[in-house]
Amino acid sequence: MPGRETRGRAWLSPPRHTALALTAILSACTVGPGFTPPKPPEVAAWKDPSAHRTHAPVSPETNPDPKWWDGFNDPVLTAVIEKAIAGNLDLQQAVLRVVESRQGEVTARAAELPSVNGSGSYVRDQLGLRGLVLSTGVQGEVNAPGQPGSPLNALYSPINLYQYGLNASWELDLFGRVRRSEEQAKANTVASIEATNDALVMLEGQVAQAYLQLRGAQALTASQQENIRTAQAAYDLTLKRQRQGLTTELDVDQSRTQLSNFQSQLPGYEKQAEQAMNRLSVLIGQTPGTLDAMLGPVAPLPKVPAVIGIGVPSALARRRPDIRQAEARLHAATANVGVATASFYPDVSLTGNFGLRALDGSYLTNWASAFYSFGPSVSLPIFQGGRLTAGLRLARAQEAEAALAYRGTVLNALQEVEDALVAYRTDKVARDHLADAVHTGELTVYLARDSYAHGLSDFIQVLDAQRTLTASRQQLVQAEVALTNDVVGLYNALGGGWQEDAAGIEAPVIATAPPVVPAALDSLAAAPPK
Repeated sequence: MPGRETRGRAWLSPPRHTALALTAILSACTVGPGFTPPKPPEVAAWKDPSAHRTHAPVSPETNPDPKWWDGFNDPVLTAVIEKAIAGNLDLQQAVLRVVESRQGEVTARAAELPSVNGSGSYVRDQLGLRGLVLSTGVQGEVNAPGQPGSPLNALYSPINLYQYGLNASWELDLFGRVRRSEEQAKANTVASIEATNDALVMLEGQVAQAYLQLRGAQALTASQQENIRTAQAAYDLTLKRQRQGLTTELDVDQSRTQLSNFQSQLPGYEKQAEQAMNRLSVLIGQTPGTLDAMLGPVAPLPKVPAVIGIGVPSALARRRPDIRQAEARLHAATANVGVATASFYPDVSLTGNFGLRALDGSYLTNWASAFYSFGPSVSLPIFQGGRLTAGLRLARAQEAEAALAYRGTVLNALQEVEDALVAYRTDKVARDHLADAVHTGELTVYLARDSYAHGLSDFIQVLDAQRTLTASRQQLVQAEVALTNDVVGLYNALGGGWQEDAAGIEAPVIATAPPVVPAALDSLAAAPPK
């Protein structure tokens, strides 16, 4: 009956196509809000006046250099930063957190795929059928239960039940709960990556600041040694004049006191240098003292770059990794609202199992012992005691909190840049005045010592001039260190330093291979995302 078969197929085809179309439509349904990247506050230009002066060393027309430390022209600083990027322990922990987030992404994506399990069992079972038959009151019939020759006797005895097979399940995700979970996991991975970038920026700043502290301490040590030599010369001069009867013992005591005071300050600067070298060794992931041979030789403080590119405020949100991280956190929180919304809708799954079951193990290869079942299952939440509503409210509150955190991060970034510009501008003016003060103080000391040597003035004027010059020299060195640190802080606030080096960071070696068992096939689906 070919015609009848054809008519039957024609009659069955439209409903089947309709069901497939309906399934496709429902599978594309994803409840919950979609994520739209937030717009940072619009700031047309930097507030600090130095960003608007043509003669200022900061330039909004030039973007920050990703490898800003090269602008100091210090090969040792560059080498230490490179060692820190390769070996810093905190940075390696951040990289491992990225690895952890990627595995969470794989776990979320796995919920979209069917799960298949193998099972096998052996059961020694007493069914209790004899009592059931006797309880019906049937006695004395043909071969009563328990009597010899009864056909039911085999069922009254304990039996062996052998069984093995496969069972599978697949959630259809009609309302996008799994897809939203995967979206959330991907956003968390992006947030972890940006957290690593932020850790890299902070590390580069910490290394540079520790290095500047070292060079500053060495400069202060050299300055103090010069002060000690000057005080020693003054002491020798007063002692000589006292022996010649040209001055009093009081002048000798005063010069000796000044020399001792200068000598007492020298160990403090040496301590700062040693501690800075220890700090740098730990920042590169090594024990204290590792970099002593490299950093021990005295070197001058790096010179501030002639021009510092700061770019425009509108580009800050794309350049700062902490802002990018806050945006990814907001994306994850928005996706979580979708997950909470989907929990109000039915869960539809396809389940099935297939296997062989027999009372005798030899029949486990006989297809007559096969059994199977398959079909859809639906779980519809009706009453959950307010749990689902509370979960959705919690997710929405977390989304609102993440939105505020994003805005706060942007405002904090703008403040950090403005504060760094103010610090650089004002500290540069102070440094220039101190340089003039040192030049004037050196001339004053020369004149005071010359007048004292010719008996035209007393030693008090020499002491006062030397104290003023010493204080000005120390303040000038400290101002140079502060100004250079301001440049480092400005680059950190601008978010430079991760764009070229983040991709080259190698994660610590960890075991990734699964054990050699049948479930190791799971590694095929758990491959890292492309």
